[in-house]
Amino acid sequence: MPSPQTADVLIVGGAAMGSSLAYHLLAHPGFSGRVVVVEKDPTYARSASALSAASIRSQFTSAVNVRISLHGIRFLRSIGEHLAVDGEAPEIGLTEGGYLYLANAAQEAGMRAAHALQRAEGADVALLDPTALLARFPWLNPGEDVVLGSLGLSGEGWFDGWGLLQAFRRKAKALGAHYVAGEVVDLVRDGSRITRAVLADGERIACGTVVDCAGAGGRAVAAMAGVDLPVFARPRYVFTFSCRGDVPNCPLMIDTSGVYVRPEGESAEGRRFICGVSPGRAEDEGLAWHDDDPATQAVDWSYFEERIWPALAARVPAFEAIRPGAAWAGPYDMCALDSNALIGPVAPFGPGNFLVCNGFSGHGLQQAPAVGRGLAEWIVEGGYATLDLSDLGYARVMDGRRDVERNVI
Repeated sequence: MPSPQTADVLIVGGAAMGSSLAYHLLAHPGFSGRVVVVEKDPTYARSASALSAASIRSQFTSAVNVRISLHGIRFLRSIGEHLAVDGEAPEIGLTEGGYLYLANAAQEAGMRAAHALQRAEGADVALLDPTALLARFPWLNPGEDVVLGSLGLSGEGWFDGWGLLQAFRRKAKALGAHYVAGEVVDLVRDGSRITRAVLADGERIACGTVVDCAGAGGRAVAAMAGVDLPVFARPRYVFTFSCRGDVPNCPLMIDTSGVYVRPEGESAEGRRFICGVSPGRAEDEGLAWHDDDPATQAVDWSYFEERIWPALAARVPAFEAIRPGAAWAGPYDMCALDSNALIGPVAPFGPGNFLVCNGFSGHGLQQAPAVGRGLAEWIVEGGYATLDLSDLGYARVMDGRRDVERNVI
């Protein structure tokens, strides 16, 4: 293999998003260039892709996000057709168990508006009143606050996020992508274009197009290109527990409090679940934004003890008796502008050959198939061909235009 000292497309970050882009580029019939992916941590120990709750849903409040996920579920259902290598199809354990959002009186109007948008985009979702909720989920306690539920009937569920990351990576490498273990520490400009990337070990890679897929580290990479990216790390926690109580056909449920829970197989102590809490917007919670740092890896157990378990036990009586299990933490790359991703070229506000792919605010893994395809189309064809992602473009940062995604988990 030749030394990867030049790249027609240089991708900074090789987790699910970067590897999806590498795959889609090399699978595109109009592309014949050299793709180099620089990944500073080939173990992916701090990658949001590996630490994610690995779920997919169509229940968003932004139309473009619904469209992205509808493509995503089609891709995951037929993953063997796309990502098989030497006849071996990846196994990601896709389970279409659905999402169930619960709403109180203050949240009802927003849920109904989101439902209308989702249905208009072709999502298979239904609204259920408390009587219908109990008929379908007798283990649920609607209490006095739940007035409405929104259930994904198909096209929503969960999968093996690590498996998807590795499947994209393996297929991209099979198609000719060159993966380099290293950290980009500088992007060198010549006029309005970036001409090369400098790695921490001193290696220099000449490049045509540069795409920032660095996740929670994306803000620092963009700064090297002279681009101000409103993307920051927020610590996120995923907790596990087991329960011997009967909670059949449990979807991924999001409580009115923002606490979520979903099944995760069986254990010796009973059915296993994972759970967490929606972060909300940092400023709404009086929290500070962070750059990516080791503090985002420390588990705050008070979240489980004070916020998550009490809410779950009140909503699902079977969860009053549980056995807590392992937990993990990791950074989410949150977009401080509107909790929506920033995708595509930064020109005319920055280098003409620099693209961003950042700020997914917790839904990046499920969006990797559509975003990787879209960016590949933009690079090869000069525009989005199959799904217009321009609503998520960088121009809205400079224009001060916000398209707030309300359903962030």
